[in-house]
Amino acid sequence: MITVKHLVKSFEGRTVIDDISATFESGQTNLIIGQSGSGKTVLLKCIVGLHTVDSGYVMYDDICFNNLDFKARKDIRRHVGMIFQGGALLDSSTVAENIKLPLDLFTDLREREKLERVRFCLDRVNLPDADHLYPSELSGGMTKRVAIARAIVLNPKYLFCDEPNSGLDPVTSIVIDNLIREITEEYNMTTIINTHDMNSVLEIGEKIIFIHDGKKWWEGDKHGVLTSKNKELNDFVYASPMAQRAKQNILE
Repeated sequence: MITVKHLVKSFEGRTVIDDISATFESGQTNLIIGQSGSGKTVLLKCIVGLHTVDSGYVMYDDICFNNLDFKARKDIRRHVGMIFQGGALLDSSTVAENIKLPLDLFTDLREREKLERVRFCLDRVNLPDADHLYPSELSGGMTKRVAIARAIVLNPKYLFCDEPNSGLDPVTSIVIDNLIREITEEYNMTTIINTHDMNSVLEIGEKIIFIHDGKKWWEGDKHGVLTSKNKELNDFVYASPMAQRAKQNILE
């Protein structure tokens, strides 16, 4: 579980995150949604520790992340997996080398043990024969699955996903959504997903936080999203044809 309390973050005098408090439970998909510029990406980076907050605190289970020194933060990051928007694979390294990198950085495993773990993760994301390929040889969906394999190679307690479906077609997006949901439940991870994809919201949104103008504007689940009377949330949600159809089905 990750808990944030009264987070505030400003840049050059402009408040981007304004007194946000939330709890993200383990074993379920927690989504942060909002329009571009709403502050959702900054919030995610504050939780991960890529931004230092002006005030408030972030708790990883019972540990206050804000109060940790560099070494202690590194110990926490040993338990963190991260899926970046573009995959962030190293172009000059093979798929196996990319996935193995966290094991090289954070463990003392023997090379044979590392490769066994890499093969296990590739099997888990349904890419058993992709170990020798380079990123330039992968499709968009394959790239995201390799990024997921790398994110789970350390068997993390916490998983952060920044726009995991960006640039993917709808069918592949569903595959990635389902894979993230499956591994979240399988490993009982605290998974936080930053997205503006309403397909993801309606497919896997077990807990949803809507950010508007840097504030937590609404909180609920994928069913509440469709029935909320919050104007700003409705303006965001019903820009999606899929959400409009889903609401019509409810009304019928």
